[in-house]
Amino acid sequence: MSRLLRVAIFFVLAGCGGGDMSPPRNLDNACSILEQRPKYERAFRSTERRWNVPMHVQMATIYQESRFDGDARTPLRFALGVIPMGRQSSAYGYSQALDGTWDDYRKSTGNRRAQRDRIRDATDFMGWYMNETRRRNGVRLDDARNQYLAYHEGHSGFASRSYNQKGWLLRVADEVAARADTYRVQLARCR
Repeated sequence: MSRLLRVAIFFVLAGCGGGDMSPPRNLDNACSILEQRPKYERAFRSTERRWNVPMHVQMATIYQESRFDGDARTPLRFALGVIPMGRQSSAYGYSQALDGTWDDYRKSTGNRRAQRDRIRDATDFMGWYMNETRRRNGVRLDDARNQYLAYHEGHSGFASRSYNQKGWLLRVADEVAARADTYRVQLARCR
């Protein structure tokens, strides 16, 4: 096979791969997000049907966790300011799920092929996790603030109210709730 043909085949196959995990433009407008990424809307609606977590709560949580970046990772840690020592945590993808929690989700749902950088799997994970929060801690599925606190602190941390010692986290949870309200109003107009 000629070199030129191999190069052409490579570029054709590379163009078919992975999909766009980059964030949409204008993350402050829910309608714009869904217009730019129709697969997001399908994922949010599927999770809303399966787990009863409203779209606006899902969207506000994903905004806070990854800014809709499917390849989002925590920052690297450095020793002596220059030697890379790994990432701050194993959080990855749209939902920023940790390795252990992601494994629990895959085992619990039987979705062994789920990947954190696929929006459909990330939203399904969030639906599962938020339902666990409702079951364990009694947090309503439309309560974006407390769902976010439990998402960030874990179920046990939320139950022990560990967030009360973190003023910055309480401010972030308020921002998530405000963004969820904004998205809810916008979604009602664009549907």
